[in-house]
Amino acid sequence: MAQHRHVSLESYIVTPKDLADALRKNAPTKISTAPRVIPVCASWFLPNDPEGRTGHSVFKEQRIPSARFFDLDAVKDHDSKYPHMLPTAEGFAKAMQDIGIRKDDDVVIYDSKELGIFSAPRVGWTFKVFGHPSVHLLNNFRLWVEQGYPIESGEVEAVVDEPCHYPTPQVDPEKVVKFAEVKNIAKDYGKEGAEGIQILDARPKGRWAGTAPEPRPGLSSGHIPGSISIPHSELLDAKTGALLPGDELRRIFKSKGVDPEKPVISSCGTGVTAAVIDAALGEADFGHSNDRRLYDGSWTEWAQRVAEGDRLIKKDI
Repeated sequence: MAQHRHVSLESYIVTPKDLADALRKNAPTKISTAPRVIPVCASWFLPNDPEGRTGHSVFKEQRIPSARFFDLDAVKDHDSKYPHMLPTAEGFAKAMQDIGIRKDDDVVIYDSKELGIFSAPRVGWTFKVFGHPSVHLLNNFRLWVEQGYPIESGEVEAVVDEPCHYPTPQVDPEKVVKFAEVKNIAKDYGKEGAEGIQILDARPKGRWAGTAPEPRPGLSSGHIPGSISIPHSELLDAKTGALLPGDELRRIFKSKGVDPEKPVISSCGTGVTAAVIDAALGEADFGHSNDRRLYDGSWTEWAQRVAEGDRLIKKDI
């Protein structure tokens, strides 16, 4: 009997053809225990989505065959009052077991066709934080559909035929930054001897500037002192919603005044599109990978926790 050779995806950002080839060459069988290539749908929409769409609804409407669904609103720290804080290690392991993912699987995260690259980088970053060995980002599902690769729809059959064990992982603290450290960085901004850590904000420019409201009622808009506005939409192709090529991304980061020799913290509204910046920096090979972190609580935590007297909410008005 011929043996199928497991083919691994090589880069973090993969094309529809890359994924289609990997799925074809690593076709699962019921008796195989080899690592699998598992597409993971990470579609997510803001709570105020004008069409009332949800990630799970578009997953049922159209998805990559054999895909699993990662629910950003469910796989999180349920004890936090902030929307998308990282789950506990135990919570992440249980989520993996629930959707039938093993530690040795190659996972390829993808977004909704409707939004293009949006929430998938956050889920990919989450897999990395918890040390999953092989994680990739599809660039992107809209192109997958337009290029005629297989899709399916309808209710999803149970994906776990037998218990799927996922060991409780260790969190990589080098990828995450917390409120207290960001506050110290903001307070030191502009002072002689400051470390020069750069905070890049993925929210739309109006929210960063304080001229447009936040989508969450009662939350002030504005920005962290010294932060640089890089709306995540500027990192995407306007037509396809795909992440731009590396050379174009490098040009954008340079034009914004980002220094590749200084550490970067990515931020946004709730820690979702901040990961788009993180993925773009990686694709652009801009800066050092071990100098990139994500502010998990992002603006939602910041605007609720800083005191008025601290003067740590800046507005360009």
